[in-house]
Amino acid sequence: MNDRTPQYPPIIKPLPLGETGYLWSVMIPTYNCSKYLKRTIESVLKQDIGAASMQIEVIDDFSTDADVEQIIKEAGKGRVNFYRQKENVGSLRNFETCINRSKGKFIHILHGDDQVVDGFYKEIAGLFTNHPDAGAAFTGFSVIDEHDNFLYNNDTVTPEAGIIENWFTTIAEKQRLRTCAIVVRRSVYEQIGSFFAVHYGEDWEMFVRIAANYPVAYSLKNLARYRIHGGNISAAYMNSGQDIADIKKVISIIYNYLPAEKRKEITRKSRKNFAHHFSGNAHAIYQNQRNARAALKQMYGALSLDVNSKTVLALAKLYLKRMINYR
Repeated sequence: MNDRTPQYPPIIKPLPLGETGYLWSVMIPTYNCSKYLKRTIESVLKQDIGAASMQIEVIDDFSTDADVEQIIKEAGKGRVNFYRQKENVGSLRNFETCINRSKGKFIHILHGDDQVVDGFYKEIAGLFTNHPDAGAAFTGFSVIDEHDNFLYNNDTVTPEAGIIENWFTTIAEKQRLRTCAIVVRRSVYEQIGSFFAVHYGEDWEMFVRIAANYPVAYSLKNLARYRIHGGNISAAYMNSGQDIADIKKVISIIYNYLPAEKRKEITRKSRKNFAHHFSGNAHAIYQNQRNARAALKQMYGALSLDVNSKTVLALAKLYLKRMINYR
C-alpha cells in the first residue's frame, strides 16, 4: 500500500466461502474528522437492523486529531467495529480497505463527516427488491454545514423512482450525487474494482464506471446528508487548485468509457458543466475566505475547461470585486 494513488482500479476479491451472511456493510472511512464522527455513527445506529444482518465498521486512516477508537467505544456502544491503518495511506487506499473488509451483500461507504436520515436503508432495500438487476441504488441528499445547518437539497434526477433511463450519459455529463447517498452491491466492486487515479472527483469516476456496466435505481427522497466544511479534502483541493487538475484527468478517463459516437458531445458538456462549477467556487472562495489567489486559480481553471459567456462574465465580476474591494 505504498502507492497512495493507484493508476488502475484496485482488485476487490470475492469473499471466501463462509464469510458472507450480512445483508449490509456500512463502512465508515475517517481521517481527522473526529468532531463529526459521533453524529455519523448515531445516524446509522438509529436504523440498525441488528448485528446478524448489518456490519458497521469505522476504518480510520491514522487520524491525529483525536482518539478515534475512544469515540467509537462511546458512540458505538459495542455495536461498531474499528480498524485503524498502521500509517496514513490516503483516501483511495482507505476506501479500498473499506470495500475489502466488507462482508455484506450491499456496501454503503459513509464518510465520517456525513450522515444518513431515518429510513435510508429501508428505502434502498426497497429499490433493490423492486429492481433486482440494479448494481447500485441511491436517494436524494441534502447539503449541510459544519453545524448541521441545512444549506440546500440536490437537484432531482428524475421525476419518478426506479431505474434511471440514460443514467450513464447523464452522470457522465455532470456530477449529480454524493457517496453518502449511494449503496453498491459488493459483486459490482468485485467486477469493476475500487477507486483510483485521483483524490478529487474519484467518486464521480466511480459513479460513471458503475453506470457504464449496470442499471442504477433511484429514490427522490432526501435521506442522506453531505457535509461541507473547511477541513474536508474538497476544501483543501479547491484552495490549491488540485481539484481542477483531478477533474481534467477524470474527464479523460471517462472519455474512454463513452460510446464512440457520443464521446465528443458528452465530454464537451462535462467540461462546460465543470467550468461553471469552478467559476462558482471562485466567487464563493473570494466571498467566504477573501482569498483572491485561490479564487483566481478556480477561475482560470474554469476558463481552461471551457470559455463561454458565463465563465467570462464570472471572471469579469471577480476582477471587479477585487478592484472595489467588495465585501
